Formats: sequence, C-alpha cells, structure tokens
Amino acid sequence: MATLLRGALRPLRAFQGRGQPAADVPLRATSHGTGLLYPEHIPTSLLQKALLAAGSAVMALYDPYRHDMVAVLGETTGRRTLKFLRDQMKRDPEGAQILQERPRISMSTLDLEKLRSLPEGSFGCEYLRFLDVNRVSPDTRAPTRFVDDEELAYVIQRYREVHDMVHTLLGMPTNIPGEIVVKWFEAVQTGLPMCVLSALFGPIRLSAQSLQVLVSELIPWAVQNGRRAPCLLHLYYERRWEQPLRALRQELGITAPLPGPFL
Repeated sequence: MATLLRGALRPLRAFQGRGQPAADVPLRATSHGTGLLYPEHIPTSLLQKALLAAGSAVMALYDPYRHDMVAVLGETTGRRTLKFLRDQMKRDPEGAQILQERPRISMSTLDLEKLRSLPEGSFGCEYLRFLDVNRVSPDTRAPTRFVDDEELAYVIQRYREVHDMVHTLLGMPTNIPGEIVVKWFEAVQTGLPMCVLSALFGPIRLSAQSLQVLVSELIPWAVQNGRRAPCLLHLYYERRWEQPLRALRQELGITAPLPGPFL
C-alpha cells in the first residue's frame, strides 16, 4: 500500500520541483517527450488524479489563498466541464478565435505603457488599476500541468489568466468576500467543480456579520449576473482595452457592483 501511494504521488513531487514556464508561449500540441502533450504537462493515472484531487481539495478549503492547490483541484476534477466549455467556445465566433490564436496574459504580453495611457473609466485603465491597488500580477497564475489534453489545458489556463479581468468587470477586490463573490459568478458561468466547492465552502471562515451580507446581498447579485451574462471565457479581453468599463458591463448584462463595508 505504501508503495502504491508513493507511486501515485510521484507527479506531485515533479510538480513541486518545476519552475514557472514562459507565460507568453501559447499551449500547443507538440512533441515534448514521451507522453507529454505540452511543455509543463505531467501525465497522471486515474488513481493519481484522485489522490491529487483529494489532497488539493483539503488544502484549498483550509487555505483559500493556496492558489497552487486550487489549480491542482481544477485540473484533476474538471475534465468533463472543460470539454463542455471548449465546445461552447468553438460555437462562439469570438471564443473560437481565442481557441485558434491562443493569446496569453502575463506582464510580458501586456502593453503596460498603452494601458497607462488609456482614459479614465476604460476597461484597460480599470484593469491596470485593479492590479496596482490589489498588488496582484497575472504572472502568479499557475501553469496547467495535469490536464491530459492540450486544448482543454489551454481552456483552463485561459480561465486562470482572465480571472483578474472578471474581478475588474464585477468590481470585486481580492479579499475573501470579494473572491467568494467572483467564485459564485464563475461557478454559475462555468460549472467547474473547484468553483462550486470554493463558492460553497469559502464563506465558512467569515464572521457572522460578513456572512449575512454575503448571503443576503452579494451572492444573489453574483448568481443573477452569472446567469444573465454570456460566458466570459468567450470575451477577447485584449481587444476591449479602450472600451469604457460601463459600456462593456452593459454589453454583457452585468449590473453595477454593490457597495459594501466588507469589500
């Protein structure tokens, strides 16, 4: 049994030992060695995926800011949902173009000088403000490793890299209540198991007062907007920088964010 467990967890040791890949390189199906489908791919069996899913779920629920564990959970539990999201993207003209061109979002691919020159209220200006105010960077998004399909690997990578843009559209900060609101929106939009788990169990650590505001106001707002808006994975964000944020929200059917003392 010990030997079986050691063998099953071997991919996690490889995962921990690898560095960050270049975030400006599109994920493509090329030959990277025996069994590898893309540069950072770590092939795993069903048993290995089950153990990785269980371990990452426990760690992600214990510490929602363990983005590496949230990433592993998403990759080892969401294959069926990723196929559905991929097929939806292919049926949407803008989504299909994203799948074909496979743009990446990182500090090396963003034109920061252009974003800083955009007028107040534009989507690009507000996105850059979000990064600065919350002290976050798109380079912190973990690379896809455990998805055994290079096209699906790009779908979940794209989901991660546009996460901060979803924050910008929803007007949500990166504190725990803000992240929970975004996860409810993403859970409704994508159905990814990791989003559903984070949305359901994320509020456990909040105070009673924060939880009341979340349940009575913020979560219903997130659910309504998630249902009304088209899937945000279909949005070619990089071509919307100049668009006023208010106009983009109107186009997508996203209502103005709710003010709140915990946000």
